[in-house]
Amino acid sequence: MFKKILLCSALFVWATLTVSAQIMKAEDLEKYAKSRYGEKWLDAAENLASQLTLDKNNNLTYQQVMEAPGKTRQQLYILLNYWVTATFKDPQAITLNDKESGTIIISSTIEDIARHTGGLSQYSVSITPLIKIDIKDEKVRVTFTVQSYDVLRDISGGVVGALLDKNSGVFDDPKRKKKNITNRDLYDETWPLTTCFPFAAKDQHIAKRTSAKALVMTHAYSNAVMDKVEEAVKNGLVGNEDDDW
Repeated sequence: MFKKILLCSALFVWATLTVSAQIMKAEDLEKYAKSRYGEKWLDAAENLASQLTLDKNNNLTYQQVMEAPGKTRQQLYILLNYWVTATFKDPQAITLNDKESGTIIISSTIEDIARHTGGLSQYSVSITPLIKIDIKDEKVRVTFTVQSYDVLRDISGGVVGALLDKNSGVFDDPKRKKKNITNRDLYDETWPLTTCFPFAAKDQHIAKRTSAKALVMTHAYSNAVMDKVEEAVKNGLVGNEDDDW
């Protein structure tokens, strides 16, 4: 009995570590992106631009169909529902979970994938992809869509602002507040992809290198999501979700 408890505890710890590893933060995503596309963001973005096109809604959409021989829709739904709820810890991230239709939709933000410090303002670029998983017998389809870049602009965070008042910037405050008072220096902006490099020949917002990095990071995250879903389809979340127990 004691050995069984120890074994269960070890499996629980291992499963917890595995689940935690599923969540990719911006710094981990950057390492992943550099390992695949190099450290020159402009070159990588230009190479990707020759392969990518925006869809009819001017969104960046990726889609992949994954085969799952021998697995029913119910089995696949259970596996992927387990993976989704373990990966996206915020319940609000799962916007649809419909067992009858075999559809799961997730909307979860990856913050601070690129930054730019200008003369007057500092910018932090984030994305909130829509991840749609459609499930059939022996088959899963994943659609990954980014509609725009979400940008936090700090008008006190630029080079000039830092020289004028070193204590004025609270750029890292995610609540846009300081001491329970709304910070009037912080603005939320939405930038359509069509206005950003490389989809726009001349970036209408910030340095091309920052938009280039945002695109490469977005592309890398789409690949990471596809890989993780495929791994869950093939092997489950922890690799032992089968009927032999």
